[in-house]
Amino acid sequence: MVAVCMVLAMAAALTGCGEGGKSPLDPKNPVTVEVWNYYNGDQLTAFDGLVKEFNETVGKEKGIIVKSSSQGSVNDLETNVMASLKGEVGAAEMPNIFMAYADTAYAADQLGGIADLRGYLTNEEISTYIDSYIEEGDFSGKGEIKIFPMAKSTEVLVLNKTDWDVFAAETGASYDDLADLESLVRTAKAYYEWTDAKTPDIAGDGKALYGRDAMANYMLIGSMQLGTEIFRVADGKMKLDFDKATVRKLWDNYYIPFVKGYFAATGRFRSDDIKIGNVIAYVGSSSSTTFFPDTVNKSDEESYPIEMEVLPCPGFADGAAYAVQQGAGMAVAAGSEAEVYASVEFLKWFTADEQNIAFSVRSGYLPVKRTANDKAAITDSGVEISQKMGKTLNVAVDMVNNHTTYTTRAFENGAKARSILEYAMSDRAVEDRAVVAERLASGQSLEEAAAEFCTDACFEAWYEETLKKLQEYEG
Repeated sequence: MVAVCMVLAMAAALTGCGEGGKSPLDPKNPVTVEVWNYYNGDQLTAFDGLVKEFNETVGKEKGIIVKSSSQGSVNDLETNVMASLKGEVGAAEMPNIFMAYADTAYAADQLGGIADLRGYLTNEEISTYIDSYIEEGDFSGKGEIKIFPMAKSTEVLVLNKTDWDVFAAETGASYDDLADLESLVRTAKAYYEWTDAKTPDIAGDGKALYGRDAMANYMLIGSMQLGTEIFRVADGKMKLDFDKATVRKLWDNYYIPFVKGYFAATGRFRSDDIKIGNVIAYVGSSSSTTFFPDTVNKSDEESYPIEMEVLPCPGFADGAAYAVQQGAGMAVAAGSEAEVYASVEFLKWFTADEQNIAFSVRSGYLPVKRTANDKAAITDSGVEISQKMGKTLNVAVDMVNNHTTYTTRAFENGAKARSILEYAMSDRAVEDRAVVAERLASGQSLEEAAAEFCTDACFEAWYEETLKKLQEYEG
């Protein structure tokens, strides 16, 4: 901690070079910038490819060498960053740049570990980024930039078009039936009944249509659509608004269809459920489509190819047009003037239209500048776009441009509070669905098996329990 404070004091005494100051870099004595990320697969390949390009061009010219290091998962990265900041035994040395969601960046900032980048960017440069992406890193509300927007994502509805088309041909269902949450629930019920009828000798074996990643997003964005902000944050403190009527609507459009078998979640991610044929549609991050399977493997004997379709993320029919803003940004560790300056130079290069679009079409993330977050700009970029990615970006760009994007502001213990929203309803739904499934197997009808869970009393008990947990993090 003493070392961090010394670095901060040194950094505070220096002036950023955003308004035209002299560069502290020397090409003859290059500065090494280490970047920690949590990318894997195609995303890591795309990121590392651009790092290599930077090092061979602009980096070489200016005297910057960027080294990329994947820390594995998001949780692994967060753990490693906090261990480094706290000087824990065995922790690696703090990187110059690390990927961070707002809650992690806020916690690191409270330990004095993050540089404010506003002085390294001109007002004109800042204005080229989408406003809400810049505002995410303003923890104090005074115009700080503690998170540099790197690549963002939103949520989309991803569909196994192959199996959907069979259902649609026999029932007359259309994509309009997936346009809002209430219609989605009705369509999921119809799909369950349609699949159940395929085996008339086996009662209650209908299949789920839909699953969802990131339940906290469902709770937070759904509430915003209905006029309630669950976590209202000012000066790093959270004021809770867990409005019962709003939460009941969230309950009725997720928990109830889940316990009845219309929705499902068994794999770690819903793309896993697509792969085993457990669902044929899910809401997830636009970046998740890179993991969409090419085949369904129900068993060693049953496997077949599928086609992916991407549709807008459904919201409440009578709700406001809100969409989630997600995707970690890059936090720059407090350091010497040359280290922070070099870090920002790399980030500015990476988020220039050409590089940011190239990364987007290979990763499923969205560009962070206004001019790049445009379908025509992406199409005209000359970068080869796969069919999957073309479908994804076509929808995701529209979602960002035609909705109010939202993410919670950072606050103390924000990650813990969000975790309650992530698991409270979904875990209860999984547990209670298991009971319903046992009752179905014993010969009860679906109505009989699920009746206990579809009552006001069931909701009230869950609501009060969840409310108390959330209140622990208020203020």
